[in-house]
Amino acid sequence: MFIVILLLVSALVLAYVAWRTASVPWFARGSRRRLRATFTGAWVLMLAGGILGHEAAFPGAGWVALAGMTLLGLLFLAFVGLLAVDLATGFGLWFRAAAPRLRGWALLASLGLAGLATVQGLRPPEVVAYEVGLRGLPPEQDGLVVAALSDLHVGAILGPDWLAARVAQVQALRPDLVVLLGDIFEGHGRPDPRAIQALGGLQAPLGVWGVDGNHEHYGVAGAPMEAAGVRVLRNALASPLPGLVLAGRADAGRNLRQAAWTAPRDRPEGALVLLSHRPTQVEAAARSGVGLMLSGHTHAGQIWPFGHLVARAYPTLAGRAQVGDMTLIVSRGTGTWGPRMRLWRRGEISLIRLRSTEIRSGA
Repeated sequence: MFIVILLLVSALVLAYVAWRTASVPWFARGSRRRLRATFTGAWVLMLAGGILGHEAAFPGAGWVALAGMTLLGLLFLAFVGLLAVDLATGFGLWFRAAAPRLRGWALLASLGLAGLATVQGLRPPEVVAYEVGLRGLPPEQDGLVVAALSDLHVGAILGPDWLAARVAQVQALRPDLVVLLGDIFEGHGRPDPRAIQALGGLQAPLGVWGVDGNHEHYGVAGAPMEAAGVRVLRNALASPLPGLVLAGRADAGRNLRQAAWTAPRDRPEGALVLLSHRPTQVEAAARSGVGLMLSGHTHAGQIWPFGHLVARAYPTLAGRAQVGDMTLIVSRGTGTWGPRMRLWRRGEISLIRLRSTEIRSGA
């Protein structure tokens, strides 16, 4: 249903972009019929890309999905640029002579930004290092390294080969613990067995742990993370070693009211790390004794200026924040959703070194 709404909205946006493009002198001199055919073809390709992005049913479907979703990203940037010109010129009522040319420059700027965003989206995610002091972490566990991946969206566009490269990137870091923060697989069918096999290549001395994201509620068949050997925590606790407790909050999909989680009072002793796909209810988590909360979901907006809208729902769009005694780290995502584009920063693999506050306090 969401993809249908997205495509309907994109049709309206496409109609607006086509309308304003037709007023640009460079295009106004050409054939209107040719321009309409071009935009109709773009709509068909975006429609095919949106469908195949969820159901890759034949060889080459990934390339169709990539092309369609790239067009969608370009359309968004063109819409933003043209709308900015229209707002500045009163939709052509002011600066009537200059407005059509300004729309042309807006289209050129959107092409440039789309090219930059595509380059950033194609680059491997960067490793972003954090150091976090944790109360309750035994001094002998000081220096433990956690690698966190979020929002891989493995499917038609980001396939098994891309995932295998990310696994190799993580393994080269030699973390003590690996956590997956949800939205690992994309689509509404059974994931490619090769992708499950690639994910199974993640290994760490303290194991590979994960939580569901909202996309795991959109019809991903089977239990692909479990099939790859990931231990998934759904409103559950686990202690990979004495003094370190992992808690996983199950994402509730569209029903966010069910996403509440409270750490039980009888939890094991030690530092408490909460894995939660969405960075929500952070104050409640801090009050419950969580020392570190790891989240994703936001993609940091993925394509500027969309992040300004996402930030209204998730004030910590990406990076580190302090909430009481709790540290919150929000990944901007390892992969991409929809267009393989990022503006401005590329994807992220978070590398968190845990420090015992007992050592710092001299206890």
